[in-house]
Amino acid sequence: MARKKRKVPGLNGSSLADISFILLIFFLITTSMDTDTGLVRRLPPPPDPNQLEEDVKVKGRNVLVVQVNMNNEILYYYGDEAKRVTVTGVQPGDLRKIAKEFIANPENKANMPEFHPADPPLPLLGAYPVTKNHIISVQTDRSTKYEVYFQIQNELMAAYNELRDEFAREKFGKYFRDLTEDERLAVTGVYPMKISEAEPKKYGGN
Repeated sequence: MARKKRKVPGLNGSSLADISFILLIFFLITTSMDTDTGLVRRLPPPPDPNQLEEDVKVKGRNVLVVQVNMNNEILYYYGDEAKRVTVTGVQPGDLRKIAKEFIANPENKANMPEFHPADPPLPLLGAYPVTKNHIISVQTDRSTKYEVYFQIQNELMAAYNELRDEFAREKFGKYFRDLTEDERLAVTGVYPMKISEAEPKKYGGN
C-alpha cells in the first residue's frame, strides 16, 4: 500500500514586511553619510532696480581682487590702475594677512580703501571713520578646485573675524562673541563683510 505524501506547511510571511521596515530604520539611523562642507554666509540684498549705473562704480583703490587661474594658482591685485599692486604665487594661508591690511588700511595708504565717516552714525561710536566702500572680489576659473576655493573663502572670512575681535577688545574690552547688541552693531559697522563672488571666468597661467 503506497504511503500518502505529507504536505509541507507554508511559511507565514505576514511579519516579513514589519521586519524589513525595522531593518530599514536601523540602517538609516546607524549609517553615516558624507556631506559637503559649505560656507555659512548671508547673501547680499538684491540691488535697487532704480539705482543708476553711475552709483555702483567703485574706485580701484577700494577693490581687492583675488583670482585663481586654470592651474589653481592664486594672485591678487588692488589699487587704481596707475598705482596697481599685483602679487602672484600667493598661498591660501597668506590671504588672511593680506585681507586684514587691505580692509583696515592702518597706514591710510593711497592705493588702499579710503576712509569716510560712518553714515548713518554707528551705535556708541557715532561718525567713526571706516573703509565702508571696500570690496574683496573673488574671481575663479571654471576648473578651480573646490578645496582651493574653500580655503580662500575661509581665510577671507577669518580676516574679518580677527579684525572684529581685535577692535572689540580695543574699544569694549571684550571678544566679539561677548558683545551686547549695540556693541556688535558698532563693530560690524566698522568692519562690514564685503566679499563679492564674480562669475567664473577663464584665466590663463601666469
